[in-house]
Amino acid sequence: MSKKKRGARQSAEQEPLGNREYLRELKRLHIELVKLQEWVKHAGLKVCVVFEGRDGAGKGGVIKAMTERVSPRVFRVIALPAPTEREKSQMYVQRYLPYLPASGEVVIFDRSWYNRAGVERVMGFCTEEEVKYFLKAAPLVEKAMVNSGILLIKYWLEVGQDEQTRRLKSRINDGRKIWKLSPMDLKSYSRWYDYSRARDEMFEATDTEWAPWYVVRSDDKKRARLNTISHLLSKVPYEEIKREKVKLPARQKPGDYRESDHPIRYVPEKF
Repeated sequence: MSKKKRGARQSAEQEPLGNREYLRELKRLHIELVKLQEWVKHAGLKVCVVFEGRDGAGKGGVIKAMTERVSPRVFRVIALPAPTEREKSQMYVQRYLPYLPASGEVVIFDRSWYNRAGVERVMGFCTEEEVKYFLKAAPLVEKAMVNSGILLIKYWLEVGQDEQTRRLKSRINDGRKIWKLSPMDLKSYSRWYDYSRARDEMFEATDTEWAPWYVVRSDDKKRARLNTISHLLSKVPYEEIKREKVKLPARQKPGDYRESDHPIRYVPEKF
């Protein structure tokens, strides 16, 4: 059995990660992400993280887990809507360039310029000629990003057919998730192998030495989140910045202050 197949089989046989263990590890990783954040600001690093994958692969959950304990002024999440008519007339990558990181920033793309190689291609929103041009140009554009000092890290979240079906079905009748199920998701669901072919060709053309693709198995959401955060921490060099021990100062005395007589509208306490 090949290493690739053996690795996939071992992953499938793993027991689901318990919530207590997950939260313990997530807390540890969150502490490291804060250290990373402070180092990014201190050293002026420019970090760009791209998330791609099939519908229902768990990109949003990974990004939320990654960013829930850090500053949104440093970790910026970019999830662009469908392009406007004006943007459609631009050079394809142009709409993404303004969002690339400046010094002291980590920019996370929840889908990116790789829409052209995936959903746009499979759903017929662009021509095959445009796709071929993109696959040739993307490595060159990414080389320019890296040469400018951007640390570019690309993740593809891979979910199995059965798990994707389960997740998409769970969105149908759950009022918390229905917004996640778009008409485009339903159309793309039936084209599993079209997406597989598009993914394979995208990897072959854009998995480069300067901007490689990293694949995350995401059937187990908790493991996927922990594995991705852990991997990101290993790819961005950082050091812990020593901070002075914090001690709260004494509060001032009330002096002549008295509570206002102005009526206050408290929120009803229903819970």
